[in-house]
Amino acid sequence: MIPAGFEYHRPADVASALAILTTHGDEARVIAGGHSLIPMMKLRMAEMGHLVDLQDITELKGISVDGDTITIGAMTTQHELITSDALAEAAPIIREAALVIADPQVRYMGTIGGNVANGDPGNDMPGLMQCLDATYILVGPDGMRPVAAREFYEAAYFTAREDEEILTQISIPRPAPGTGYAYEKQKRKIGDYATAASGVMLTVAGGTCTSASIAMTNLADTPIWAEAAGAALVGSDLGEDAITAAIAAAKDAIDPVADNRGPVEFKMHVAGVILRRAIDRAIARAG
Repeated sequence: MIPAGFEYHRPADVASALAILTTHGDEARVIAGGHSLIPMMKLRMAEMGHLVDLQDITELKGISVDGDTITIGAMTTQHELITSDALAEAAPIIREAALVIADPQVRYMGTIGGNVANGDPGNDMPGLMQCLDATYILVGPDGMRPVAAREFYEAAYFTAREDEEILTQISIPRPAPGTGYAYEKQKRKIGDYATAASGVMLTVAGGTCTSASIAMTNLADTPIWAEAAGAALVGSDLGEDAITAAIAAAKDAIDPVADNRGPVEFKMHVAGVILRRAIDRAIARAG
């Protein structure tokens, strides 16, 4: 289908983009890579009078690793996440997750900001950002404010971002050296959303798990940071009992619905399998 008519804006800086959003209110929407909004507009599920394209705003692009902090501009593409050696050294789980998002053509245009900002529960980066304890930097008419990724998602396509705010960058604490990590995803075909996916980060000292973070993707109407699942691993020797307890806690935290990827029972089973694989790989990489 063809979308309804709209006016196209391509500002060169954040201030100009905010001015357009303020002027047109809920008739305006920012667009990054366009892989979520444009299909919805073609299906007439969304009608925008004004599209604000962020592609020309250079201050929204780039990756930096400064001491204990990783900063990623919202308009950084998935391809750039994959090809950044500095990011691969500081937080290799991001490259691992980006490599299973859609296909190369999409990854050349799709941005991390677009992936995390629109509240689509099927997107991979929101759960990963929760796993990494990331903070989103939002800028609006009243200035800048940080929002933790773990507090950003309210329901499917509903987030803490106000209509006149723009997500400008993502701040991530650099994982400690020796952190074990894994991002596992099961999907029906290349380019599809996950039936279930999981990100795991953990550290081990003296044979004991000292920290663990677990997030689940596309298994509820928001990404799920399974705090109790991570807690089940901490203080353990990462043996079978601890892993079983973590999987049970993660299953208690998710709430999948039946769709063309399978019934609820199947999704719950796949979630457990995917999480076990992620935990096992993270353990193997720890230290």
